[in-house]
Amino acid sequence: MILPIFAAAASHIRFEDLGLHPDVFSIGFFTLRWYSLAYIAGIVIGWWYLLKLLDQPGAPMARRHADDLVFYATLGIILGGRLGYVLFYAPDMLLHPLRVLRLWDGGMSFHGGVIGTSVAIILFARRNGLNWLRIHDYVACVVPFGLFFGRLANFVNGELWGKPTDVPWAIVFSRTVPAGVPEPARHPSQLYEAGLEGVALFALLSFFFWRTNARYQPGKLTGLFLLGYGVARFIVEFFREPDSQFAGTFFATTIHMGQLLCLPMIAGGLYLIVTAPGRRQRVEPIAGGTSVA
Repeated sequence: MILPIFAAAASHIRFEDLGLHPDVFSIGFFTLRWYSLAYIAGIVIGWWYLLKLLDQPGAPMARRHADDLVFYATLGIILGGRLGYVLFYAPDMLLHPLRVLRLWDGGMSFHGGVIGTSVAIILFARRNGLNWLRIHDYVACVVPFGLFFGRLANFVNGELWGKPTDVPWAIVFSRTVPAGVPEPARHPSQLYEAGLEGVALFALLSFFFWRTNARYQPGKLTGLFLLGYGVARFIVEFFREPDSQFAGTFFATTIHMGQLLCLPMIAGGLYLIVTAPGRRQRVEPIAGGTSVA
């Protein structure tokens, strides 16, 4: 099984032939990386789309709240994402606290980012006297933008690659095996995630926001996001190489850490969807105007 995969690798696309590089450009000591640009694009485009959603009847907050919300959410993403990575994937960093501050060392955890963003939204809502669950519904609709750009950046960086395969679209990534060992072609799992977590999840949430009354049932859109992301990530993990620090452990041979973290998301999403009709209420727009039943 393995030998044919290595043999077929010679006929597949090699990552270095794509001409991709982690850096967009460098000027003196300043370097702009695609990963940083992905974060910026996700936040800016997400903010723009959030304003579009807030223009619709029954919005849980006014447009004036959007700027403050973006600030809170950005802090939640960065702090939660980094702490989540440390706790879920590299707890040894806690023995060397300064390493936690080195964001380029290891990376970020999406699951941690979700927790951090949720905490930030709750704090923001309490401070402004708003319904935190309905704000979650609107924010859930914009998150796929960040997921899409983030996974594309992972691909450009040549990281988080998939398992060896001989499918026609497989790619031979660099530095995936020790020196002197032939490199296998692998699933471009980053692109699978960009398609499912970004494009497909955005389409799902857009349909329910614009074509149904889901936004008047607090928690339903949030539940759809949690369920959709959880299922998509759980599936893609079957094609993704397990994190190197878990090699030979339960999290590599039985269930990936990413899959384990998705289980509570799936359960929580199902709960929110099933119970959402019972939370349907008369929605009074924050910006004024007539109420929406």
